[in-house]
Amino acid sequence: MSKLNPKIYWLASYPRSGNTWVRAFIFNLLNNKQKDFDMDDLDTGPIASCRKWIEDALGFDISELSHNEIDLLRPTAYRWLSENMSQNGYHKVHDAYSTLSNNSHLFPVEATRGALYIIRNPLDVAVSLAYFTGDSIEKVIMDMGNTDTSACENPRKFHKQLRQSFSSWSQHVLSWVSASNISNLVVRYEDLKFRSVEKFSEIASFLQLPTDEVLIKNALAQCRIDKLQTQELSRPFKECPQSTTRFFRKGVIGDWLDVLNNKQVEAIVNDHRNVMEAFGYLDSAGKPYTTFDTQELKFDSAYC
Repeated sequence: MSKLNPKIYWLASYPRSGNTWVRAFIFNLLNNKQKDFDMDDLDTGPIASCRKWIEDALGFDISELSHNEIDLLRPTAYRWLSENMSQNGYHKVHDAYSTLSNNSHLFPVEATRGALYIIRNPLDVAVSLAYFTGDSIEKVIMDMGNTDTSACENPRKFHKQLRQSFSSWSQHVLSWVSASNISNLVVRYEDLKFRSVEKFSEIASFLQLPTDEVLIKNALAQCRIDKLQTQELSRPFKECPQSTTRFFRKGVIGDWLDVLNNKQVEAIVNDHRNVMEAFGYLDSAGKPYTTFDTQELKFDSAYC
């Protein structure tokens, strides 16, 4: 296929970093509905690890293949999917941006129009992940520091999603923001909260979506977390796993201050100090910021 017109935008993040919020914004901006947004209408296309999406592209059942064998086929599927899209697609990704054993990229350049990467303070990510998975804070911290961390890899269980290799939190971030062979935009969750109209307008421009300020504000209003939480009180969100009863828990900045103890904070900082410093989550003394003025959250653009 031609390399000149790829159709897929990857919406990439480590889990629990704001990906669903951003997808809800994109959905509302694309549809420009005036009525209240129903969270179960949310659909910007399958997640990159969707088994059925990949099987439909390949044209055969992949259930008997190993995780590594499937990974080697995924780039072919993405190329075919991109070639056969009638318009740009916006697809969630939790995999790290990786190079496979045959030296090809899991997310091939030929299929990739661009990648939006959402980064969130790992201290808050750890808290959100623990509530989401039902695991202890200690296990989540250990997994976030482990370069072999992945999801949906139990061979004794059928998963609707394929294995997703996260690597460590730091390596996940660096894998995407350092991917110089594709066009990317890096945004911090904290900036999305503090400077919503400005940063979501930047996202819309990057993703070739409408950038009219009225439309941006309307899309943001439709997917406010309090609205989503109210809906979730009456029925479960379709993407909510069995491990938790709430997908839209808080969405706040600084939740870690009320949950993590000093030892847990120290462990996360020790594991991820360099990346936390680069993206403005630590002060000049290497300590986590405990106030969240946007002027304190300095972004090191040299990392992307």
